[in-house]
Amino acid sequence: MSHVLVVDDDAAIRTVVGQALRRAGHEVTAVETLARLDRVLAAGAPDILVTDVILPDGDGIDHIRGVAARFPALPIIILSAQNTLTTAVRAAEVGAYEYLPKPFDLDALTQAVAGALARGGVLVDDILGEDDRSLPLIGRSPAMQGVYRVIARVVATDLTVLISGESGTGKELVARAIHDLGRRQHAPFVAINMAAIPRELIEAELFGHERGAFTGAAQRNAGRFEQAAGGTLFLDEIGDMPMEAQTRLLRVLQSGEFTTVGGARTIRTDVRIVAATNRDLGQQVAQGQFREDLFYRLNVVPIALPALRERRQDIPLLARHFLENAAAQGLPRRKIDTQALDVLIGHHWPGNVRELENLMRRLAVLARDEVIDAEAVRAMIGEAPATSAGERGAATDGDLASAIRGYLARLAIERPTALDDGTLYDRIIGEVERPLIEAMLARHGGNQLRTARAMGINRNTLRKRLDDLRIAVPGDQGGPESVH
Repeated sequence: MSHVLVVDDDAAIRTVVGQALRRAGHEVTAVETLARLDRVLAAGAPDILVTDVILPDGDGIDHIRGVAARFPALPIIILSAQNTLTTAVRAAEVGAYEYLPKPFDLDALTQAVAGALARGGVLVDDILGEDDRSLPLIGRSPAMQGVYRVIARVVATDLTVLISGESGTGKELVARAIHDLGRRQHAPFVAINMAAIPRELIEAELFGHERGAFTGAAQRNAGRFEQAAGGTLFLDEIGDMPMEAQTRLLRVLQSGEFTTVGGARTIRTDVRIVAATNRDLGQQVAQGQFREDLFYRLNVVPIALPALRERRQDIPLLARHFLENAAAQGLPRRKIDTQALDVLIGHHWPGNVRELENLMRRLAVLARDEVIDAEAVRAMIGEAPATSAGERGAATDGDLASAIRGYLARLAIERPTALDDGTLYDRIIGEVERPLIEAMLARHGGNQLRTARAMGINRNTLRKRLDDLRIAVPGDQGGPESVH
């Protein structure tokens, strides 16, 4: 029987985690502080350590540095509600086997414990070189947590990475994070956008050219591979690369050598390749538009970035972040209210994070008031406002879905446990039912029979809900159709 030591200051988490691990056949010791962790370790190391980050007497990750030094073979799993890229990378830095953001799935935890016990803890090289730093990626949604975990695992390697995602999702930011957190961070980061370069010049841009290699080549120019020596070469929009350039790039990736256009001397390359695309490269391979062997050379570590509509709960964090950035750059300082955030959450965002950033900058400049409201946001993105508060319940299906998504996203940030406490259905119905009934009563002049028919419910059911919710009937005209 394996001994698992659990450290978390939340008694409920200690209880449910302990129960789950005991059901899986483990012996469990659960403590709430780093001091008690040390006392348990003084009696001998457990088989695995599961620990929170923010504890009453210190930072769990900082403390684990010393624990890992004393017990280098001890597998460590880190749990954290601080769901940022920084936390994921710090967890990898101290040699954590796994990082699970809260709220986490108990099955995922028990599987991680089983995997760690089977394989042993995997220590990685130092990654940050500093205690912490400001990182460009913002978001705490489950979709972004998956991205953070891949980045945290890959930064200590030189493996080739292929980032996929729609335009505006932040592919270059991910590439820069991989470079800035890796061991090549002090060498150049060089980016080239394949879609922005004429086809006939791509090879010269990548590999450089000699004087006289072609018309207009008045002198030797170093290509991006030479410029990125020792660092990272970011090949953006790789799906737009012409087939002939793909062939030459493949040879470079296979051999690590290239020659300039018009040159004869072989140059040895030492760069890390990170590529990105907003296209389906697998489909391009099937259609003969992209080399299959190059695809497999690039797709060593795939990272799929979610569209903004797939991570709506991150929109409030991003919106406030972009407003702060705008103020730091000299634009007017603005705040944004909850209703405005709900409008942002409900928007489709075809331009993804880039579109949101540009919108917040426009609002910083053009909004009339210091606090940005829903009307200002709707005006800027071209959405019609609701005509009155009473009509919120009579919104279109799309508006209603957007409102619910916004409510859930805000709840996930402000009170994440509320999504799993068994009261969510009643809470949503409570939010929706009153404005719906009030709006429909107003539409039918307070006539309860017509209101019930329009809503598709029994008039006695409507009357009961009016009593339960203590809704006053506006403008009831009485008459034979009225129910009193």
